[in-house]
Amino acid sequence: MLRHRVIPSLLLRNEGLVKTTQFGKASYVGDPINAVKIFNEKEVDELIVLDIDATREGRPPNFAMAEELADECFMPLCWGGGIRSVEDAKTLFSLGIEKVAIRSAAVDNPGILRAIADRAGEQAVVASIDVKKGGFFGGTQLLNGKGVKDKRSWQQAIQTAVAHGAGEIMLMSADHDGMRSGMNLELIREASKLVEVPLIAAGGIGKTEHIREAVDAGADAVAAGAWCVWQGPQKAVLITYPRYEELTALWD
Repeated sequence: MLRHRVIPSLLLRNEGLVKTTQFGKASYVGDPINAVKIFNEKEVDELIVLDIDATREGRPPNFAMAEELADECFMPLCWGGGIRSVEDAKTLFSLGIEKVAIRSAAVDNPGILRAIADRAGEQAVVASIDVKKGGFFGGTQLLNGKGVKDKRSWQQAIQTAVAHGAGEIMLMSADHDGMRSGMNLELIREASKLVEVPLIAAGGIGKTEHIREAVDAGADAVAAGAWCVWQGPQKAVLITYPRYEELTALWD
């Protein structure tokens, strides 16, 4: 059994699968149902699906799509996007979703994390925290649900999320998103020291060596987007997600 997880992360826009670069330049990749079928065959550890427009558009989760994906998915499925209430989460769980990823509400209303955790358990609650380099004094800044820099500390955001019931933290570096040139290892090292719950690092995976580097830096799991779904100009789902044998070799 793998000691660390490698989790494909699928981005939804208008019910289609897209790949982004630094949170912009969204390129159509294909049909999410077909992608799930491929990942079923590849025996992935679990799957994350993020509706990247739900919060920006102020709408609830796409329950119909969530149910369709959950019905097709053989592995544990985490859904993020548009979850603003306990009822939203409750509905997703009833449709077969095992985990919910809370982004905007995790920062603006962390109490929702505790409310969901009290009903479904902390293991079902993932706080999704996005960060980006920059700011007047440099460093790394927290992003809100609409991708705008927030004055609040990202360090405090993840600690507050855990204190309010988040069983996992998914930390995404916007600067590394879709670049496939390696992860923000300094960010991972700092974050791993702040909380004791599992840390899912996201942004920058381009080859298996990057996974090892992230784990060595303190990540308990890595979420891979472009590495799993992008195949250049063909815009086809990438069918090279490693089998367990290849990933197991990373930890030997």
